[in-house]
Amino acid sequence: MISEASRWSKEIFRGATREPMLWLGNALTLAFRRIMEFPAQEDFRLLLDALTHCVLLHDAQTKAIVWANRAACVALGFTVEELLPLKAHDMTRDDLKYRREIAVSAMDRSVAQGPQSYEWCYRSRAGIDMLSEAIATYVPLRERAVVMVQFRDISAEDAMRQKLRGYETRLREYMQDLGEGVAVITPRGKVGYISESGRRVLGLASDAPLGTVLNYCTPTDRDRLVAQLSSATSRQSTSAERYRIVRRDGVERWLRITCRRVEIDDELNGVLVHFRDISDEHAMEEARRVEARMLEYAGRYNAMGEMSTAIAHELSQPLAAVRNFIEGAIQRLNQPNAVESAIWGLRAADRQAEHAAHIIKSVREFIVKRDPVETQADLRDVLADVAYFIELRARDEGVLVKIDQCPEPLPIRCERVLIGQVILNLAFNALEALSGATAGGVTLATSINGDTAELHVIDNGPGVPADALERLFDGFSSSKAGGNGIGLSLCKNIVSRHDGRIWARRAETDGLECCFALPLFPRPRIH
Repeated sequence: MISEASRWSKEIFRGATREPMLWLGNALTLAFRRIMEFPAQEDFRLLLDALTHCVLLHDAQTKAIVWANRAACVALGFTVEELLPLKAHDMTRDDLKYRREIAVSAMDRSVAQGPQSYEWCYRSRAGIDMLSEAIATYVPLRERAVVMVQFRDISAEDAMRQKLRGYETRLREYMQDLGEGVAVITPRGKVGYISESGRRVLGLASDAPLGTVLNYCTPTDRDRLVAQLSSATSRQSTSAERYRIVRRDGVERWLRITCRRVEIDDELNGVLVHFRDISDEHAMEEARRVEARMLEYAGRYNAMGEMSTAIAHELSQPLAAVRNFIEGAIQRLNQPNAVESAIWGLRAADRQAEHAAHIIKSVREFIVKRDPVETQADLRDVLADVAYFIELRARDEGVLVKIDQCPEPLPIRCERVLIGQVILNLAFNALEALSGATAGGVTLATSINGDTAELHVIDNGPGVPADALERLFDGFSSSKAGGNGIGLSLCKNIVSRHDGRIWARRAETDGLECCFALPLFPRPRIH
């Protein structure tokens, strides 16, 4: 008896790992068969009463209840004797989903098709509804064929599912109007999931295939996008990158993309990508850049207007010399044996004409409109480029200019013409402040300070009030009479665009010291 029961127990639990949803039903079927085969039927009844799953036995023909285990009696609030005469409407919620015909159909199918799983709502004697997962299994016992229905309370699970569905519905509603898309990129580069908002951003129809992530990127940006996805980690999102994409409807747009690696389960394994359409923002920034370039161009013309008198004076000297040398050469040619002296005069005239051409070329190179081009340059060389114009203006104002260059190289990355314009504006502002001074002087000095290159424009003029120093570069302040400060505001915009800073302070000579600092490129190593 013991060995036979042991063999039977092994047979019961053999299927637990193969069919976790139906193994208990099969085990109970086998148990009832053994009840009829072995004399110790009461032991098996005790075994079934010990189960936590509720079990009801129904006659296979009439579907009437013929027996119930203890768990079913406790859950429903009836004794076995009280359950036997009850019908479906006595112990089931009054709902079309729980009509008797539905349960009878599941029991009938279990005869031909094996165990049938369905959802059912039992109602206890106290009127409490118990949503249950039920499994109907046909068992041909020796005395009669029965359908065993095992069920368990899933009310808490159903409430949790309803709550999760509510969360999901609200989340979908929240994400419906988002301007940001969410997508999951699989390890093979395919788009495994994309939100509805993401489909709108990419111009994808609801039933359109997702394809691979590179399908949406322009060829010039593909390598950069692959590098960003490859660098994604689970610790934090990558820095935002901008990409120009072509939507499925052919419209070009700009996206800002961040991503992070996720490994939650098989369905959510890869790179989680957040992307937002920033086309309007990009257009506004581009418009600001164009406006800034136009302002810088106008600023150069304004600076040249201030220098026009000095330039005209400077050009008059070589042009007058050219005329004198040519007239002298003509007079010598009328004299015998004067060819050599005439040639000397013409060569001297040529040198003066070349000098005038150099002045005109320098002016044209400074004011000509051009697209911004960043190059590596030495700040000392940029100062040397514009020193000629500063000295011209200073000579006309009667001001002494001193150039104090740093002995070390000052490599920076900049738009050379724009940084030259900043130096000119600061220097012209200092010269204007010294207009009429008897012993005015301006010093332009370059220096290195940590990982920045600095330029200082120092004058010994009257200076500005202490409370005006912080507002000097705001756009409506000026250190000279009748000035509006636009040139200084332009200096601040240019320096800021180059990741630098600009400031003013009282000079040691009681005048004004205007300075700007730009990052060295490449940055020096700190030992």
